Amino acid sequence: MELQMKVAEAVHVLNHDSQSGNRVAANQWLVQFQQSDAAWEVATSILTASSLFSSSHSFVSDFEVEFFAAQILKRKIQKEGYYLQLGAKDALLNALLVAAKRFSSGPPQLLTQICLALSALILRSVENGKPIEQLFYSLQNLQSHDDGNVAVLEMLTVLPEEVFDSQNADNKISSACRSQYCQELLSRTPTVLEFLLQQSEKSFGAGAQLHESNRKILRCLLSWIRAGCFSEIPPGSLPAHPLLNFVFSSLQVLSSFDLAIEVLIELVSRHEGLPQALLCRVHFLKEVLLLPALSKGDEKVIGGLACLLSEIGQAAPSLIVEASAEAIALADALLSCVAFPSEDWEIADSTLQFWSSFASYILGLEEDGAKHRKHVEDMFFSVFSALLDALLLRAQVDESTFDDDRGNPDLPDGLVHFRMNLVELLVDICQLLRSATFIQKLFIGGWASTNVPIPWTEVESKLFALNVVAEVVLQEGQTFDFSVIMQLITILSARPSDELKGFMCIVYRSLADVVGSYSKWMTAFQTNARPLLLFLASGISEPLSSNACASALRKVCEDASAVIFEPANLEILMWIGESLMRHLPLEYEEEVVSAISLILGSVPNKELKSNLLARLLSSSYEAIGKLVDEDNKHSLRQNPATYTQILNSAARGLYRIGTVLGHLAPLPNGPSADDPILALLTVFWPMLEKLFMSGHMENGNLSTAACRALSQAIQSSGQHFVTVLPKVLDCLSTNFLLFQSHECYVRTASVVIEEFGHIEDYGPLFVTTFERFTYAASVMALNSSYICDQEPDLVEAYTNFASTFVRGSSKEVLAASGSLLEVSFQKVAICCTAMHRGAALAAMSYLSCKHNKRLLKTI
Repeated sequence: MELQMKVAEAVHVLNHDSQSGNRVAANQWLVQFQQSDAAWEVATSILTASSLFSSSHSFVSDFEVEFFAAQILKRKIQKEGYYLQLGAKDALLNALLVAAKRFSSGPPQLLTQICLALSALILRSVENGKPIEQLFYSLQNLQSHDDGNVAVLEMLTVLPEEVFDSQNADNKISSACRSQYCQELLSRTPTVLEFLLQQSEKSFGAGAQLHESNRKILRCLLSWIRAGCFSEIPPGSLPAHPLLNFVFSSLQVLSSFDLAIEVLIELVSRHEGLPQALLCRVHFLKEVLLLPALSKGDEKVIGGLACLLSEIGQAAPSLIVEASAEAIALADALLSCVAFPSEDWEIADSTLQFWSSFASYILGLEEDGAKHRKHVEDMFFSVFSALLDALLLRAQVDESTFDDDRGNPDLPDGLVHFRMNLVELLVDICQLLRSATFIQKLFIGGWASTNVPIPWTEVESKLFALNVVAEVVLQEGQTFDFSVIMQLITILSARPSDELKGFMCIVYRSLADVVGSYSKWMTAFQTNARPLLLFLASGISEPLSSNACASALRKVCEDASAVIFEPANLEILMWIGESLMRHLPLEYEEEVVSAISLILGSVPNKELKSNLLARLLSSSYEAIGKLVDEDNKHSLRQNPATYTQILNSAARGLYRIGTVLGHLAPLPNGPSADDPILALLTVFWPMLEKLFMSGHMENGNLSTAACRALSQAIQSSGQHFVTVLPKVLDCLSTNFLLFQSHECYVRTASVVIEEFGHIEDYGPLFVTTFERFTYAASVMALNSSYICDQEPDLVEAYTNFASTFVRGSSKEVLAASGSLLEVSFQKVAICCTAMHRGAALAAMSYLSCKHNKRLLKTI
């Protein structure tokens, strides 16, 4: 009794003491107690004793101590139950049955823990021969006591879950034993189903007590269904089984509705014959349950029925395509669920899998050829037409949730998720209705009336749908009237920038997505080019629409280069390039500059091309010039904020220069005096050389941008760099030795070797560069797999450089660098042991280089 009191006090301290130190001490004591042999007896006595504590210890909650005792027994049985003697197991089984009988009337959490302990003990009683049979015999005895059926129900609920739980299975229970237990358990199916039927026909009480007992029955039935109980009875008897009537009756009681839905969904997913039987009850589900719930706005009932009806339809699409009265009723009921205006999108979202699978089933029909499929499509044309209307309505944004002063709002997460799930279905609907009908439904009536305000939420939703089905529309090749789209473009372009806030930015973005998807068709009309460019130019400056507008501009430039060569359109492009906002993310700016470069690179007039390129890059030259200007050398660093801003501007300028150079192709007949690329490089290289020789290259972002620009320039117009190669490689290797955390210099040197490695006159220069990289302190420090894992970027850069050197150099150059190659092989062999996948693969690629046999002979 004294030890029981210590346990009770420790539990009380753990749950209620305000001092964390006391709680920690109590927890440590209880953990040690659980591991002791005395815990078996103390926990058992706590659960079986009629009264634990006298009134003098009223501070202790009996329930908390009893719950803790049940948990102790469950855990100890799971860990040590195998090692108990047979007599001890029998005594413990009887004690747990007594405890189950004692707490059959509550609390339910405690009874569950006791039943879990019982289940764990049964699974570890192999020596009893048939422990499941022994348990059922004990449960029969338990039924004869008052409230015993409650304990039996709970035991029958948790037992299948424990027996069939393979994920958390005890590894001490062999798979053969577990399989035997499963078979023994399922052999009791008729007995259990008969017991559940008897309980369902009894009245344990009225009101809340009756509802609670029905929930217990449903929970137990669900547990046995998941265990596969109905596989033990003839398939034809399931639809007529009396327990199914009980489940349907439970649907009409709010407190048991959710569990009844779970039971039916589980049955439908497991038994092929049941969907047909449940389809016959669709009228009941629709008329008796769904329609009243829709009129009252009962989301719990609507959501549950939506899941059940979707599961029935998804399990039997072949029955639905027959278009029987029940099938049409099911489709109509689900349409009502989709259209229901709930605050979130869960109900509509729960039906999408059915609609997608059903549409895919129709599209995949081959029976009786195309004629049969056309017949089915015609029968369900109105259904999918109504579904499209409902989905477009549910996909709308609630404009009232957007606050124009809230910064950069975006779609709610729930709507984003719903729209992602909607994509496949909208594509299928477009294929079923045909693109012409689909688009007609989107734009019927238009929105350009001057007398009626434009319903922007409806417009945005339909623009989303139009963008999603673009691939289908383009494949079918039936062009449509883009006048409505162009009218929207004109309206939004004319709006002042201060009105493009909040939800209107979402509209702008969706319209830009449509422009990108259908750019080829839209730019077929020369008159559309200018409005499109102006529209995209305005949207690029808004954070929420900048990505979509930048991407759309790229596609427009790809699809309509001949149209954009018009002087007015070129001027708009230059205006876009010159006025790009500094806060625009680099990836978006690169998209825009790539689009402009694509057009400028194709301008046939060399002089015009050179002038336009100079204009596009003038701000970049200016930003870099501020950094390398000798007059600003000392004053820049005195103001850290200004210096950081100038560094960032210069890096952004270098990114732009690199992007432009990467899109320019050299003249087919070789370099010439009027080559626009040569004009750019004449300005670019001296400025870059000056930058490389400055201390500013300590900045990692600036180094990366400079190396990227140089790499792009060499790859697009390498012939112009032949004469300055010594200076280029000297700058790269020197800067790497100065700033060895910037592996971008090594990567750029790889580009140089790849382009010019075949020039034998520069062989000694390449060897010198390789030597400087190899003997750099950071590379020499790569002497363990641990260090390689800490520096994966450096490993990849160096090994890629070495591989490029080996592949691109002549036999004579390789022979002259034999000792150097041996050092590099030794270093890279260590890198092969790195855990970092990229680093290890790069190292192994070098070692397995196809030239290695020749190299080894050379070495």
